[in-house]
Amino acid sequence: MIGVLLINIGTPDSTKVRDVRRYLAEFLSDGRVLDLHPVARWLLLHGVILRTRPARSAAAYQRIWTPEGSPLLVHGQALARALGATLGQGFQVAAAMRYGNPGIAPVLRDMVARGCDRVIALPLFPQYAAATHMSAVDAITAAVRDLPAAPELTILREFWNEDAFLSAMVARTRESLADFDADHVLFSFHGLPERQVRRAELPGPDGTIAGHCLSQAECCATLHRSNRRCYRAQCFATARQLAARLALPDDSWSVAFQSRLGRLPWIRPYTDEVLQALGARGVRRLAVVTPSFVADCLETLEELGIAGRETFLAAGGTDWHLVPCLNDHPAWVEGLAALIRTRR
Repeated sequence: MIGVLLINIGTPDSTKVRDVRRYLAEFLSDGRVLDLHPVARWLLLHGVILRTRPARSAAAYQRIWTPEGSPLLVHGQALARALGATLGQGFQVAAAMRYGNPGIAPVLRDMVARGCDRVIALPLFPQYAAATHMSAVDAITAAVRDLPAAPELTILREFWNEDAFLSAMVARTRESLADFDADHVLFSFHGLPERQVRRAELPGPDGTIAGHCLSQAECCATLHRSNRRCYRAQCFATARQLAARLALPDDSWSVAFQSRLGRLPWIRPYTDEVLQALGARGVRRLAVVTPSFVADCLETLEELGIAGRETFLAAGGTDWHLVPCLNDHPAWVEGLAALIRTRR
């Protein structure tokens, strides 16, 4: 039997401050996420972040929590059920979280106990970043290593350029915007610290790193040898593909990056600043699409759906429409099933 492990970032068990603190401690203890010297990371985490952020984050989670629990987990489990039904006999599909519950290791052990001798792991991050994709790879490979009888493991790569993803995004966006005539479409992606993006620059044909990353405004305008694994470049490429498939005029869409943490520079432009600028320049009806999130979560529902909406309306906008994430949309389920069947 083939196990299919759908891995997302994670969620606290509840909106209680202690559960949010526990989740943030695990998440931000990962050296791929908070990429500082271990001593500096510990001091920042335990001396600053965990003293103040859990209460604020708990309040934000309370605004979007559902009777069934965390939206990210609810949507992840719904996707696993739908994908399992579509793949049919011979497959077992489960959702797991890189941080929090259900964890990768126990879900993997359960798969093996149920007879899976092969596992296809899919980190649900469309664009590549060491802080997300590679962290998931670290966790799944460690979990397999710890098993007494390890299954054959296949880990799928980032999928921003796969038709399964792009077609599903277009279907979801068209359906959602069928009754909303937008003046402008904003593609909002999760942000990353600039230093992490710079580390992704690859050597050129001569074997040297040119240092072009973030050194000029148009460094991500095209994908090439040096930036093909650059998160920011892949985000812009994703937006270009979606805009083309949606037939959006060049001046009717833009890209921004959200969810920055701390005082160090993150990749720009920042979503909150772009929302203010769009409202101030006369955009009245704004649609927001989130192509780095495949399931609705705190960052889409609260950061954009509540706080982002307030920012745009306060800047002069009048109508706001947030396109839902793919979640368990039928086009996404079918696309994922096709993608997995080609890797079986």
